[in-house]
Amino acid sequence: MHDLVIVGAGGFGREVLQIALDQNEEKKHWNILGFLDGNPDLHGKEIQGFPVLGGMNWIERYPQTGLVIAIGNPLTRKKVTETLTSHGAQHFPVLIHPNAWIGRNVEIGEGTIICSGNQITTDIRIGRHVILNLNCTVGHDAVIEDFCTLYPGVHVSGNVYLEEGAEIGTGTAIIQGIRIGSFTTVGAGATVVKDLPPNVVAVGVPARIIKEKQ
Repeated sequence: MHDLVIVGAGGFGREVLQIALDQNEEKKHWNILGFLDGNPDLHGKEIQGFPVLGGMNWIERYPQTGLVIAIGNPLTRKKVTETLTSHGAQHFPVLIHPNAWIGRNVEIGEGTIICSGNQITTDIRIGRHVILNLNCTVGHDAVIEDFCTLYPGVHVSGNVYLEEGAEIGTGTAIIQGIRIGSFTTVGAGATVVKDLPPNVVAVGVPARIIKEKQ
């Protein structure tokens, strides 16, 4: 068993806790120590029976502890990862729910979270600290770079390329061969039929750009 701490004590943190508990039902993977959170008002409290141990500097005393970052926003997750690394964090394990299906030749980077119901086919590259929330599908030869977030029910067709930090809203469909730029946000329920540049917000069917990010 390996020590595990969940970074982020919000709703998704509780969902990630459930993934770890479900993994332990199949095989004892994790000694779950609790949560870290940037909100000092939570320190010392318990969430579903697990303590909030402190803030990001907690890892300085326990650098060998595995950390999984349960924060949906890609840019925030990247900044938290950098902060934890600056405090000495060394281990970011992958969490994959037992009900996810993953095919052959799928590369998965450290710190990635794959929730229940995901279907990931073949010859796919998934980067570091990616979140694939409930019931997403990822087609052949797709690339999902570091810090991307796919919210529940996203469908990624074959040969799609999601650049770093792309944030794809609930129920979005992306047709084959599309490229979505870094830190671009696609609103819930969109259908993406054309490439999108970096740092924009796109919504609708078909998805259209409504603003550029600052």
